[in-house]
Amino acid sequence: MEPVITVGLDGSPESLAAAHWAADEAERRKLTLRLLHAWPLLVPEPTIIPSEVDQNYWAQRLVHNAQAELQARHPGLSVVGNLVADDAEDALLQAASESEVLVLGSRGLLPVESYFMGDVSMPVVARAERPVVLVRAETQEGRPQPTAPTPGAVVVGLKLRGPCDELLEFGFITAAARSMPLRAVHGRSVPVHARVPWGVDHGVTEEITQDAQKHLSQALRPWREKFPGVQVVDVVRLESPAKAAVREAESAGLLVVGRRKHRPPVAPHLGSVAQAAVHHARCPVAVVPHD
Repeated sequence: MEPVITVGLDGSPESLAAAHWAADEAERRKLTLRLLHAWPLLVPEPTIIPSEVDQNYWAQRLVHNAQAELQARHPGLSVVGNLVADDAEDALLQAASESEVLVLGSRGLLPVESYFMGDVSMPVVARAERPVVLVRAETQEGRPQPTAPTPGAVVVGLKLRGPCDELLEFGFITAAARSMPLRAVHGRSVPVHARVPWGVDHGVTEEITQDAQKHLSQALRPWREKFPGVQVVDVVRLESPAKAAVREAESAGLLVVGRRKHRPPVAPHLGSVAQAAVHHARCPVAVVPHD
């Protein structure tokens, strides 16, 4: 199968915003864009019948309208529609395994909205084999609008506790395709022994910062060499990794965070950094599974 970027469509403004983001990314990477709509009640294609009794009519119209809109904005882009008679979560997970990137719409920033966000997107993010990008719709007078291409940097949040090549590869490829700078941010909380009655022991924090900067530079070195055209800035923040990533992404075009593929059965499917990014970052968020 040829390389594709897949976007999940459900008829919401958020999924349309995701489709526009995915189309822009597919065009820049010279990939095919696949529009996927999953509906368990799809039936085999009938003979010509009136639309009012055609169970597939609205699903077909949803995909057709999105395809026409995207094709008009990206006339040189290969866009294919895909209707699947399956549960949305299962269909999206299958699509993710076949795609370079899976793109989904993301709803709401309020705590209650974010907790129930999508009902499908969170399980897919937690289980997908490939990177998943969540895209919000901008609001105008209270109504969601398709997101325009966002200026800024590609921000990659790195914990540096193990290999992070999957995150950096995705971040550098995206930054190169979009001609964006890349900001690699590492957050490290100040330990208790560095705290003193009048604040913090600057000798200890300086040592922590230098150690973090050293490891961050080592992680970035091979990727700087592989992508010499990408402007790279490395940032160390003395705060929790989750806060550092979300704060750095305030003016970003994309935030890239990681998710471990194999976590203990009792552990959450998403770590603290990915959870914070998905619920609080206003820019598109890419969650990249890694070992």
